[in-house]
Amino acid sequence: MRFPEWIESRSGVMMGKPCLKGTRIPVYLVLEKLAAGETRDDVLRAYPQLRSEHITASLQYAAQLAAEEVVLADQ
Repeated sequence: MRFPEWIESRSGVMMGKPCLKGTRIPVYLVLEKLAAGETRDDVLRAYPQLRSEHITASLQYAAQLAAEEVVLADQ
């Protein structure tokens, strides 16, 4: 899978987890905050080093993961 433009993975940062480009903020953190009901503006206020594009890229990444998911049938 290709990362969206605003996401990168570096072996020496956050154990290689996908992070928002130019930061040490992992994508999952932004997704958790949005899932908990925080708005895009809430996240941007809490992390002023982020741009709106980082949040959009996080959502694109989550959508790509969901689209590629393999669903196992109940046994």
